[in-house]
Amino acid sequence: MSTTGHTTEQLDRLASLEPGPYPVLSLYLNLEPNEHGRDQFLPFLRKEIADRLRTYPAHAPERDSIEQDAARIREYVSQLDGSLNGLALFASSGAGLFEAIPLAAPISEHRLYIADLPHLYPLARVLDQYPRYLALLADTHSARIFVFAANTTVKRERIENEKTKHHKQGGMSQARYQRHTENFHLLHAKEVVDAIDRIVRDEHLDKIVIGGDEVIIPLLREQLPKHLAACVVDTLALDVRTPEHDVLDATMAALRRHDAETDRERVESLIGAYRANGLGTVGVDNVKRAFELGQVDELLMTASADPDEVGQDLIRLASQTSATVRFIEDPSLLEPVGGVGAFLRFTL
Repeated sequence: MSTTGHTTEQLDRLASLEPGPYPVLSLYLNLEPNEHGRDQFLPFLRKEIADRLRTYPAHAPERDSIEQDAARIREYVSQLDGSLNGLALFASSGAGLFEAIPLAAPISEHRLYIADLPHLYPLARVLDQYPRYLALLADTHSARIFVFAANTTVKRERIENEKTKHHKQGGMSQARYQRHTENFHLLHAKEVVDAIDRIVRDEHLDKIVIGGDEVIIPLLREQLPKHLAACVVDTLALDVRTPEHDVLDATMAALRRHDAETDRERVESLIGAYRANGLGTVGVDNVKRAFELGQVDELLMTASADPDEVGQDLIRLASQTSATVRFIEDPSLLEPVGGVGAFLRFTL
C-alpha cells in the first residue's frame, strides 16, 4: 500500500513523462464496498473502457495498446487487497507504462481518462487531503506515537515508564512525594519530546497533533522546542488507550479543521505579497509564467471535483519543479484572482 512519501515520488515520475504516440489510461477507482459489502467498480471498468475503445479504428496501434492495457488492468484488479479504499493506475502498453498506486485513502468517485499524458490532479488531491503527520497520545507515564500518511499508519512507537502510586501520608512526607511525582512526570515528558523530535527529523514531518489529559499536555508544551511547537496543529482530549483507527479519525478531523481555518490566512498572505509586488503572483497566466522561470515555491488553487485542462497542467508543472500544492476548499477565497496563485522562491 502506498504512503504519501512513495506516492509523491510516483506522481513526480509520472509528471516527468513526455507525450508519445500511444494513449495513456489514467484510472481512479473507489474501492470502498457498497451497502451490501460488494465491490462496485467492475461494471464501471467494463463499460467505460469498452465505450472509449469504440472511438478508435479497429486494429489501430492506439486501440491495440488500450486493449492490452484493459486486459492487464482486469488481471490486476482481480487480485486487489480487500482492505484498500482507492486505486490510482496509469497504463500505456505501447509506451511500456504500468504504474499502480493502491491506497488506504478513498477516491471520491470512479474516473477514467485517456490522453497523451497521465491525468494527475485526483492523485495530487489525495496527497493534499491525507498528508503525512505525527500523532501523539500520552499520559503521565506512557505514550503512543504514530506517523500517519495517506490514511494509514506507516510508523508506530510506544513509551512506557513506571506508574507512580498514590501516596496518602500528609505533611513533609506528602510534599516530598509530590515533588518526586512531579519530577517523574517531567522526565517522562522530556523523554516523549525527545522521541517526537527524532521522528519528526527522520520522517521530515511538519504537522503534529497531540492527544492527552490536562496533566500531561501542559508538561509536553513546556518541553517542546520552538521548531516542534510551530508544528503543533491541535491538542485533543484523547485517552492514551484510544484505538488506533479512532486516533486516525480524530487527528485527521483536527487537520481538516486547521486547514479550513488557515486557508483564508494563506490566501490573504498571498494576495498581500502580490499587491506589494513581492513573493507572490496570481492568475493563470502569471502563475504559468512563474513556473517557466522556476519561481514557484507553493501553488494555491481552488479545489475542484472536475478540474479543467489548466488545473491538470498546473499540477504537472508543480510536480516537475518540486513546488508544493495546497488546495483551497472555499472557492470564494481565490475567485477574485481566477482561482489560482503562487508563492515565489525569488523575484525578478
